[in-house]
Amino acid sequence: MTVSNYLLLTPGPLTTSNTVKQAMLFDSCTWDDDYNLDVVQSIRQQLVSLATTQTGYSSVLLQGSGSYAVEAVLGGAIGSQDKILIISNGAYGARMVEMAQRMGLQHTVYACDEVMLPDIEKIEQRLQQDSQITHIAMVHCETTTGILNPIEKVARLALRYHKCYIVDAMSSFGGIPMDIAALNIDFLISSANKCIQGVPGFAFVIARTEELEKCEGRSRSLSLDLHAQWRCMEDFQGKWRFTSPTHTVLAFAQALQELAQEGGIAARYQRYQRNQLKLVAGMKALGFNTLLEDALHSPIITAFYSPKTTDYQFKTFYLRLKSQGFVIYPGKVSQRDCFRIGNIGEVYENDITALLIAIENAIDWENKDEK
Repeated sequence: MTVSNYLLLTPGPLTTSNTVKQAMLFDSCTWDDDYNLDVVQSIRQQLVSLATTQTGYSSVLLQGSGSYAVEAVLGGAIGSQDKILIISNGAYGARMVEMAQRMGLQHTVYACDEVMLPDIEKIEQRLQQDSQITHIAMVHCETTTGILNPIEKVARLALRYHKCYIVDAMSSFGGIPMDIAALNIDFLISSANKCIQGVPGFAFVIARTEELEKCEGRSRSLSLDLHAQWRCMEDFQGKWRFTSPTHTVLAFAQALQELAQEGGIAARYQRYQRNQLKLVAGMKALGFNTLLEDALHSPIITAFYSPKTTDYQFKTFYLRLKSQGFVIYPGKVSQRDCFRIGNIGEVYENDITALLIAIENAIDWENKDEK
């Protein structure tokens, strides 16, 4: 069986609607007002509105994947006299640490096991013991495992100790309700190809305007200069400093419309939750165990232990599912043998039902031709 169009059950890129794909069938001129004003500026305003109802925030779009925007924020927000506490319980927290090391940023790390939530008391102890810390950064949904980290509790610490708060909400923004002003988030980072259900090509930062202004002259990079990109979009009404990923931007504008049509973030969150609960219940019925306790799961992606049978190989399992039209994700957990299944994107409960049937077919190891 040959399948040319797969359902992507990954943390992004993910399955998009036909109308989002069709939005890319138009060539834009990056100097025209109908692109910069009507599309880019509209996107920037909509992103802020999705993030908070309060004033004092702005947004900036940046070419590249989500990691580009994370690096741009770290490189712009952390001055030479600043020090950042990075909270890490997965691959993406660890990536922030590597970025800080590469840029020579003063930093300290609070790391815990990938299947555990960060200990708030220990984080507070770090803040009490190290007065040089000026910033706190953490990942909201660590897609390494699917764990949803307690950004609300850390937000209270950031407020109490007067720290600038940076949240990597790459795989949660647009799919989990939040008000970044209420959470005291100074910089929120996400990407076009996650819960808003666009396609890869750019990431974005929603930030407190006064904090963006402080970034001037700090960047160690020309291309990843967050302040310069923001000022260009502000001063030239949506103009990008360097070539804009026009087709991706048009797809994202359409995706934002479809988010509103679905009922906004709250409605999308409910759909993702239904998908995830149905997936976990069905997988358990098939004999699979989740890596995390149920209370720790996000509605974004779920990690499952690999079967202990000697007949199991992830690549074979993956290809069997792919031949039936479903693409899942390998594990990224360092100490445990797992695979992951996402349920964000243009994915509905009937898709999860079909996936579970495909998995049941794929795990009939003894009756499968291994060729």
